[in-house]
Amino acid sequence: MRIRPKRRWTSLATLVTLASFAGCHSPYVRTSIVNHTGGTIRLIEVDYPNASFGTQQIEENQTFNYRFKVQDSGPVKITYTGEDGNSRTSSGPNLNEGEQGALTITLGVNGNVTWTPNLSPAK
Repeated sequence: MRIRPKRRWTSLATLVTLASFAGCHSPYVRTSIVNHTGGTIRLIEVDYPNASFGTQQIEENQTFNYRFKVQDSGPVKITYTGEDGNSRTSSGPNLNEGEQGALTITLGVNGNVTWTPNLSPAK
């Protein structure tokens, strides 16, 4: 089967368009919430500039992963309910619009929270 010239140019244009998108990506933050509290935690919510995400529960020594796009600037915080039924809140680092990378939130005993950001401006 012979490819007609018009189809050839259409195919070439499609390939060029797809190749131009190959190097592009949307900046996002890969977030991990690690539970080292000594028990199951419930009703976890992470608030970041102009949005939030969460999950119903994370078992002891388990990790919940989520990724999001930072579309404004401001602080991030986590709220969760411990196994004892008490609600806990911790404020984390400030995020800037367009940042990308990783953010690990480690929940420890007695409400201790460790924030480990590894973020950079969007490229």
